[in-house]
Amino acid sequence: MSDILLTSKTRLDRFISRKLDINKRDIRLLLAQKRVMVDGKIANDIQQIIHPFSQVSLDGKILQENQAYYLMMHKPLGVVSATKDKIHKTVIDLLAHPFKHSLHITGRLDLNSTGLILLTNDSQWSQKLMSPDNKVSKRYLVTVENQITEEYINAFHEGMYFPYEDITTLPVNLEIINSFQAELSLTEGRYHQIKRMFGRFRNPVLKIHRLAIGSIALDPFLLPGEYRALNKEEINLFQS
Repeated sequence: MSDILLTSKTRLDRFISRKLDINKRDIRLLLAQKRVMVDGKIANDIQQIIHPFSQVSLDGKILQENQAYYLMMHKPLGVVSATKDKIHKTVIDLLAHPFKHSLHITGRLDLNSTGLILLTNDSQWSQKLMSPDNKVSKRYLVTVENQITEEYINAFHEGMYFPYEDITTLPVNLEIINSFQAELSLTEGRYHQIKRMFGRFRNPVLKIHRLAIGSIALDPFLLPGEYRALNKEEINLFQS
């Protein structure tokens, strides 16, 4: 019997066939005998859709019982958004979670950026967050070396052309917080986009701190390096 975690939904007959190496006719018989249960209910449709976190059992024996985990972390400075790194400490290294090595990172930040990152083992959920088609905004507090003027607002909103990729950035909302800080909201994440946009004004970026991904905001009570589980309301923001 395979212990591989489903990465996408599949039909019940295909799931059982893969798990038990039996044919569809035998699977129909199992269902007719009411021996298969999905999420605590007797299954009677071989075409029922099974998700990665559906509980499936045969004669009371569990074929699949995977729990979904959703965490937010306050990523500190100098920690990489990776599962393994030979040089730097990773966000996974900061976790005391028993299933931390099954988690992947949603919304990476570079070594010198801080703030909100999300970790989960639910690939469909994370894909909804990161898919360009869904245009989920990411909100950042950015600190720069030189004074920010009103000129920045229009320039960021109109988009900037990056000749290396031959693209023009989507509109970025920039709100001036003070002379050297601005809050940015953007729906894409081009390579070092924030630094490159401020670079057009020859204004070096000193700090990038992510405040939110979509409607999920960094918990203000989390210190750098701390994390917590997402609550149901936060999880459901990106559930199907």
